[in-house]
Amino acid sequence: MRTAKIVSKTVSKTVLAGLAASCLFMSAASAQQNTTGMVTKIDRLNGTIAIQLTQSGTVGANTGGATEFKVQDAGALENIHAGDRVTFSIGDDAKTVSKLQKE
Repeated sequence: MRTAKIVSKTVSKTVLAGLAASCLFMSAASAQQNTTGMVTKIDRLNGTIAIQLTQSGTVGANTGGATEFKVQDAGALENIHAGDRVTFSIGDDAKTVSKLQKE
């Protein structure tokens, strides 16, 4: 009987620790993180921008091509041109830029 109580407490603590870790991970994932990159293409009529992400990590690593995003505030494209370095935040849907700033 005593062993069952100890096991029950251990399981409860493990479950609670797992829930706490999940909550922390989900809140960090949903927070908007600033990312930097170089503008490769702008389509002001459609409100889209293609950005090649700034390389991080190993020198010479393949970062792939540019990623095209919809810009939440199309007015933010006014002073941005291809070749500009920008800092941006991606919205909840991962394909919309919610904040765009020229470096």
